[in-house]
Amino acid sequence: MKVLIAKPGLDGHDRGAKVVAHALRDAGFEVVYSGLKRTPEEIVQEAIQEDVDVVGLSILSGAHALLSRRVLDGLRAHGAGEIKVVVGGIVPPRDVEELLKLGVAEVFPMGTPLPAIVAAFTGRGEPSGSKEAGKR
Repeated sequence: MKVLIAKPGLDGHDRGAKVVAHALRDAGFEVVYSGLKRTPEEIVQEAIQEDVDVVGLSILSGAHALLSRRVLDGLRAHGAGEIKVVVGGIVPPRDVEELLKLGVAEVFPMGTPLPAIVAAFTGRGEPSGSKEAGKR
């Protein structure tokens, strides 16, 4: 599985994204890191160009719904709607359901343990929105 870890928007903090990228790489995934301050359009283009299976958005700015929607819409518009999108970062519990309705495959709130993130990528994790999400 090939994963693109991306930092959309103006948020300049990428420590968590890099930690997740390394954990996924250590678990055997091919990981591409997009770098900071990418537009949703740049992320869509890179996902298509790199032929990834999953885009992981790391969002700390509070704009998770808007940025996720723009990435999902962009993928669909380019015929790449089969690429899954997951979101991690500062996501209040009340926003998880909204992200899932948009088409986000998984949500990893701040503090989700790395083994739980890796397990979700391998199909062994709990679905988003469960009462245990963020406590794993």
